[in-house]
Parts: sequence; structure tokens; C-alpha cells
Amino acid sequence: MGYVSKSKEKYEKEVKKALQEKFNYKTPMQVPKLLKISVNQGVGAATQDKKLVDAALQEMTIITGQKAVPTKAKTSISNFKLREDMTIGARVTLRRERMYEFLDRLVTVALPRVRDFKGINDKSFDGRGNYTMGVTEQIIFPEIDIDKVNKITGMDITFVTTAKTDAEAFELLKGLGLPFKNLNNN
Repeated sequence: MGYVSKSKEKYEKEVKKALQEKFNYKTPMQVPKLLKISVNQGVGAATQDKKLVDAALQEMTIITGQKAVPTKAKTSISNFKLREDMTIGARVTLRRERMYEFLDRLVTVALPRVRDFKGINDKSFDGRGNYTMGVTEQIIFPEIDIDKVNKITGMDITFVTTAKTDAEAFELLKGLGLPFKNLNNN
């Protein structure tokens, strides 16, 4: 057997059992789990400079360890000089081992590098057990060489779970190590 990430090991050994006890699931199959992590980066200035999208694709590939896919505009908006099918961003969907490795790096290395970091917001759940957080700078990831960055951009990171409610998803993500701000309110 190969390398198993810390997050996956923690989920299997601790989090699963704790969730089953807290929410009284009848079978272990009912325990919520992390399905995928979607990382999305919109490049607003891509309408003027096509090289920004190429740089975003390259940076996203370096950060996630998986090839990024360009996102295209669905409609034309003349005020923004945006045409249909114009490339305006990059996205990556991580599953299985790469998902857990990315989660490990996000929690242990990237988030502590955020300036004045006090934890992530616990109000960004969508009502169906999914959580989205925003990162304002891609340079918090150590894989990015600051000298080669021509524009600092942010990205959205979405955690998709099998949880039915936000409370279940919150407990799952908290158990996996995401540093939420208001732990005493819940």
C-alpha cells in the first residue's frame, strides 16, 4: 500500500467515529464524507490580456498538482467587452488522494501564511452540506514563486460533501482540520 495522506487517515480513524456518535447514524455508510474539492479562479482582466489566463492556468496546475481547465464565458456582455466562448478563468476538480493531499497542504501550510489570519468564516455553507471559501492571494501557496507572479489574484475553494445539513458538514470539515473562526457559537 502506498502513501496515505494525514487528512484521509484522520477521517478514517477519528472523524468517522465521532460523527457517527454525534448524529446517531445507524450504519457507517450514512456518515458524511468529502466527495471533491473544486478550485476556481476567475480572471476579470482576461478580456484585455490573454496571457493572464495562461498564467492562471499554469499557477492553478502548480498549486493543485492536476492540470487546470480553462472556463469560458456563456454569454456576451458588451459593457465588459466580453464575448461568448471567451476564456475568462481556470478551474480544477480534485477527488480521492489528490483531494486529501490538497486539503493537507491548505490547512497546514497555505492558510497559516495568510496575513492576520483568525480562522475561516463558518457562515459560507449553502444549505445542502457544501462549503465555499475565498482566498484573496494565490501566493499563500508555497509552490508559487512570488518573483514570477505578474498579477495577484484570488480563488474560490468549494468543499462538496455527502452531508445532508450544514451542521453535519461543519462537523465533518472541522474534524478534517479546517480552522473555523467561531467554534464557540456552534
